[in-house]
Amino acid sequence: MPLYNHQPLKIYNSLSGEKESFVPVHEGNVGMYVCGPTVYSNVHLGNVRTFMSFDVIFRYLLHLEYKVRYVRNITDVGHIVDDVDEGEDKIAKKARLEQLEPMEVVQRYTVDFHRILSAFNFLPPSIEPTATGHIIEQIEIIKKIIDNGFAYEANGSIYFDVVKFNEDHHYGILSGRNIEDMLANTRDLDGQSDKRNPQDFALWKKAEPQHIMRWPSPWSDGFPGWHLECTAMSTKYLGNHFDIHGGGMDLKFPHHECEIAQNEACTGHTPVNYWMHANMLTLNGKKMAKSTGNNILPGEILTGENTILSKPFSASVTRFFMLQAHYRSILDFSDDAIVAAEKGYKRLMEALSLLKDLPTSAQSSVAIEDWKQLCYDAMNDDFNTPILIAHLFEGVRYINVIKDGKETITAEDLATFTTAIEAFVFEVLGLENEKIADSSNDKLEGTIQLLIEMRKQARENKNFALSDQIRDQLLALGIQLKDGKEGTTFSI
Repeated sequence: MPLYNHQPLKIYNSLSGEKESFVPVHEGNVGMYVCGPTVYSNVHLGNVRTFMSFDVIFRYLLHLEYKVRYVRNITDVGHIVDDVDEGEDKIAKKARLEQLEPMEVVQRYTVDFHRILSAFNFLPPSIEPTATGHIIEQIEIIKKIIDNGFAYEANGSIYFDVVKFNEDHHYGILSGRNIEDMLANTRDLDGQSDKRNPQDFALWKKAEPQHIMRWPSPWSDGFPGWHLECTAMSTKYLGNHFDIHGGGMDLKFPHHECEIAQNEACTGHTPVNYWMHANMLTLNGKKMAKSTGNNILPGEILTGENTILSKPFSASVTRFFMLQAHYRSILDFSDDAIVAAEKGYKRLMEALSLLKDLPTSAQSSVAIEDWKQLCYDAMNDDFNTPILIAHLFEGVRYINVIKDGKETITAEDLATFTTAIEAFVFEVLGLENEKIADSSNDKLEGTIQLLIEMRKQARENKNFALSDQIRDQLLALGIQLKDGKEGTTFSI
């Protein structure tokens, strides 16, 4: 009997605002769609956190022995990524600034996206469709919405009629917004738009002469609206009614709200049973933004080439840090926080290395089955990774007291315990044992710290030639020194 029959799962559903028992549309099978990146720049850390949340959800569903089809799209269409259908699309803007073909921009940053997610040990999705690969499907959905009376043409563009839709449906059901309030709080169009109402959104936009990315349609040469691609790709690969749709909290309105409206206008019923949203990441207590300099890229954490952190941190340490907060909570990233996470990660890995040498006894004085169920209870409660990690450290305590002879464990319980704790650490949380406590690493670090101290003494004695020689020869060996307010650190 599959594990999911013994481990009932509850998921917080953004649609109801409550935790609900998870019952798939098709027993034993899960269809999950997550909004992927718009590939016009390097993937930022907040995106990595969102995708990491759904990577753990994917991993845990697989662990429970569900058959999972996980679809995560690549947005490579040149469209307007906002709710007013105005402005210059981000891919075309990047292409113009760097004098590249739009698909060169797409390829560059898709490769970067995959490289970063691979470095952080993400499982690849089952299907990773692109928006440009599904233009025909998007056009067909628009035709159905028009035929059903919920969209209209204006000068070669097609707009979704939100007011018409709201007569028999609820536009705002996901975000809790009221259309009357939205209409009252928006400016008049003053004849400057083809829309009938300010809340109407584009399903298809006629391309201006300068717009690079364009496709033929029954209405004009143009491009699809932002919201349409996810409706097309999710329903193509998961059906008109599927289990989970996820993304960042910022996508709840208007993107996901518009997806619900499009699906209902096309098929007559709601598309998704469970809407899930991951919360945002802040940096040193403030919103991350390139413009203010309060920003760090995922790769810069690994190399240490940044002005935010005191030293480089590994992918697994960074992953462990992020999973110490629940996916629906705001997480603040800082040097102090990730330094503390590194200590916890080392402690966890050091304990796991002791498992194979633990002594066994005729009886167990620790309740392994109870501990194991507590780990499942944490994950079954809306994927509560911080509570799971707390239970894992209770497991670390078991390892240490058994090693010291203060508690006992049978060979059978030890086998159960080893299988369970390794499954939760490596299979579910997706951590890797990077052997950062290896003695050779300790010796190397000690040697470098000795040279850093010698260099410091040389500088204090105004022997700058020796100071520069130490720095340059270490750099030639691939070891970069970095001087800062708190002293000198190094990266390899």
